[in-house]
Amino acid sequence: MAHFIYEYSANLPAEQLNLAALMQKMHRVAADSGVFPLAGIRSRALRCEEFRVGDGSPDNGFVNLSVKVGHGRDLDTRMTVGEQLFDTLIQHLQPLLDSRPLAVSFEMRELDPDVKFNRKSL
Repeated sequence: MAHFIYEYSANLPAEQLNLAALMQKMHRVAADSGVFPLAGIRSRALRCEEFRVGDGSPDNGFVNLSVKVGHGRDLDTRMTVGEQLFDTLIQHLQPLLDSRPLAVSFEMRELDPDVKFNRKSL
């Protein structure tokens, strides 16, 4: 299981952000790692209309990626995959990073198996 939750500032041009392509790349990296089964990978994006970054300049933008992963992978494995995912995220966003003030953050969290419930038919 890997759930990707993208939050991003509304001032980022959709055609430059290209979330569909980013999600496709991230799914591929996650699945190709052999750590996450493809059927358990999910992505969703939340556009933040109300935001403030740094000094509040209207040009400042952000992309935050939170990845929730199932329990049971050691720290070295999570670090390796996390670095691959972050590199992919940065490569995709590099044109935006080069053209405007942009903060990019990434966090991977392991879920507690005792309080995680789910059902699926995939």
